[in-house]
Amino acid sequence: MTGIRASLHSCISALLQFCVPLCLSLAIPSAAYAGDHYALIVTGASGGAQYAQRYQALRKSLVATLRQKFGYADDHIIVLAEAPEAGARGATRDNVRAALGELRQRVKKDDVVLVFLAGHGTTLDTDDGKFNLVGPDLTGDQWASLIKPIAGRMVFVDTTGGSFPFLHRIAGPGRVVITATSSVAQQFDTVFPEFFVKAFDDPSADLDKNGKVSIWEAFTYASAAVKAWFEQRGQLATERPLLDDTGGGIGREAGAPGPDGALAQVTYLQPDAAIPLTADTDLARLLKQRAELESALDLLRASKSNMTPDQYEAELERLLLELARLDRLIRARSS
Repeated sequence: MTGIRASLHSCISALLQFCVPLCLSLAIPSAAYAGDHYALIVTGASGGAQYAQRYQALRKSLVATLRQKFGYADDHIIVLAEAPEAGARGATRDNVRAALGELRQRVKKDDVVLVFLAGHGTTLDTDDGKFNLVGPDLTGDQWASLIKPIAGRMVFVDTTGGSFPFLHRIAGPGRVVITATSSVAQQFDTVFPEFFVKAFDDPSADLDKNGKVSIWEAFTYASAAVKAWFEQRGQLATERPLLDDTGGGIGREAGAPGPDGALAQVTYLQPDAAIPLTADTDLARLLKQRAELESALDLLRASKSNMTPDQYEAELERLLLELARLDRLIRARSS
């Protein structure tokens, strides 16, 4: 068995030596086929001037990051606020439904969609919760029904004190769900949202130093900052953020063991750099297939700790062999 595994390692190493330089030498990188990015940012009923100012600052900070740093087009960001203003509709139930309906029409399977909620939330006796809007609210079940038809990878972040019930209501395949709290007892105002938004502008949040902050890295950064915030004040923490990306609806804290986190590690709000596409339709098809394989490789590497060595190596070999085959075809068309 040891000899077989050693041979397999040699095979994988050889494939990596072949594939990586070849990918770098091609004129048209696979980033041309990265999905589009959209965001729905909602700050709900504030309950007072102090909270209104805080949520306004938070909303504007996140919008500025998406628009100015990450290059989101104006029509790719939908903003709902307590008081309508330039660039923001009212945070009402009808406007939430309209916004999610708009995303349902536009978003494709390769796209990434951020839904970010900041404000107040409450838990219900039915094991559900709600996010406080202007006028009638929406429960977790209602949010889940509205986002269900939306294609693409969903990043759903509920930063309120009543967010915990949303974890198992929203969780599902292809979704990253983050809540600011880990139990129904944690219903105080949260400090998590500011730290989460700040992560995308702080180079120290980029743990793997690849030049961009993943959702997992932002979650880890914000979780550590929340813990430090309470410790510095000598207070018992009244919030513990959770992340679920397996669809199980259980999630885990940043420093705790568990299967969640693999998808979040390879999910980014920052789009890949846009580059010109080739007019050669066959080459375009091959490049798209290669981009999908590279995404699968990223996800596999992130999932390594949840697999047996044999499972991991078998899947890695399969993907690398297919990548090598595609690269031969791409080089033949690019020469």
